[in-house]
Amino acid sequence: MTTEPRRFHVLLVPEHVENRGGASVEESAVRSALVEATGETGASGYPRYAGDGIVADIDPRTRTVEAVLVDGSELDYGLTARVAS
Repeated sequence: MTTEPRRFHVLLVPEHVENRGGASVEESAVRSALVEATGETGASGYPRYAGDGIVADIDPRTRTVEAVLVDGSELDYGLTARVAS
């Protein structure tokens, strides 16, 4: 029996940061949110998680964000969504 995580911490991080000055990915995030399982499946086919203005379809096996909306809009160019480790 496989159980999916009930929540993830999603980070919105600039795709290209030339020199983070030793900062971690978490420290480089411009926004973060704790998202919880909604019980729905997103258009991507993966479970949907939502919270703090972020709705994300996340593959729980690989912890990859497959689709994301931020405040109801697509993610701005130059940003990437990641699940915090």
